[in-house]
Amino acid sequence: MDDWSRATVHGAIVIFPPSGSDYPFPKPYAEVPIIIGEWWKKDVMVVLKEFMASGGQPIVSNAFTINGQPGDLYPCSKQDTFKLDVVRGKTYLLRIINAVMNEILFFAVADHKLTVVGADASYTKQLTSDFVAISPGETLDCLLVADQQPGQYYMAARAYVNGKDVFFDHTTTTAIIKYDGSSLSPTPKMPRLPAYDDTDSATDFSGSLKSLASEDHPIDVPKEVDKNYEITVSISAFPCEKCTGPNGTRLGASLNNISFVNPSIDVLSAYYHGIGGVFGNDFPTNPPLVFDFTADVLPLEFQISERKTEVRVIEYGSVVEVVLQGTNLVVGMDHPMHLHGYSFYVVGWGFGNYDKNKDPRKYNLVDPPLRNTIAIPKKGWTAIRFKANNPGVWLMHCHIERHLSWGMNTIFIVKDGQSPEEKMLPPPEMPPC
Repeated sequence: MDDWSRATVHGAIVIFPPSGSDYPFPKPYAEVPIIIGEWWKKDVMVVLKEFMASGGQPIVSNAFTINGQPGDLYPCSKQDTFKLDVVRGKTYLLRIINAVMNEILFFAVADHKLTVVGADASYTKQLTSDFVAISPGETLDCLLVADQQPGQYYMAARAYVNGKDVFFDHTTTTAIIKYDGSSLSPTPKMPRLPAYDDTDSATDFSGSLKSLASEDHPIDVPKEVDKNYEITVSISAFPCEKCTGPNGTRLGASLNNISFVNPSIDVLSAYYHGIGGVFGNDFPTNPPLVFDFTADVLPLEFQISERKTEVRVIEYGSVVEVVLQGTNLVVGMDHPMHLHGYSFYVVGWGFGNYDKNKDPRKYNLVDPPLRNTIAIPKKGWTAIRFKANNPGVWLMHCHIERHLSWGMNTIFIVKDGQSPEEKMLPPPEMPPC
């Protein structure tokens, strides 16, 4: 949480179907990882240290990258821009990963459609689009048919940020699709990407994804819920005379008005070995402050959150529904929330304040997408469900790294079940650095 070193790591683990199994879509001619990363001219750990000391926002990155290269629109890597050679008429499976630290991204390929067939390692109904929106930590599997005239075409990605006065990298990273046998053209064609703050395009795309839910690929959406949690997701501001946040404040972030404080030892070891005084087990199941969460003007006193180390303990086998409610405190924006140890069904979402009496009537319990990261829309909410059948200590957090560093996270501890395979594994014994 106080470590941004993942910005220095580039790579992917691809899990293929079992031997003898077929994809539930036309077999691609080739599979291509598209890893979108981020790059600073500074040591990223220095960026983190300076950012946390300032109380304000971090300096923005100098470039985004596709497969390790910024691309032709930057002065430093034109000769090394990633190129994908394609054969006209063939289909390619792009395995797209957003590995950047602080931005949701739009991604597109000039003159080519993208057909989504998988998200976060789960198959989806085919969704064809001119672009995709992908959050940090998310993965999308997209079919691309090389059906255009021979030549060169840019694939490109840039930020989607809709928060007012939020610093972000305005640059665009590119890679090149080159048709086999075509001559080198002076300038590949650039795709049209949505505007930086195009909330409608981003939410329409993510809200259109559905599970495959077929006979060969069934899903198991929990219909009855044992535990309901409603969690507000907010930016915070603390009084601080020498800080660079709004009006001389120190910026923070919270879930249910609690900014998570990293304990002296890890929660897994403390829970497993019964060490007291490391964390509390009273993370609120409902917002402690109830107000018009998405109003344009909100009282300043609501911006100040508590700084604590609180978790929520869950019984093994219980079905949990979590409604994640975005707020407009300090700045409203999308928050990609990620849960370790689980995939979950996204059964509903909407704009405004969640209404527990009306909104569940509109839930999709037939073919909701199975995800492990989902963006809560600006001034909106998202409802997820999962069965707590994986015992352990699991972090839930915003995947925008600065928000995680500010405390936008909590921990779900899922207790052991009865049988040996339902028991929590002991913490790993890690050698000292």
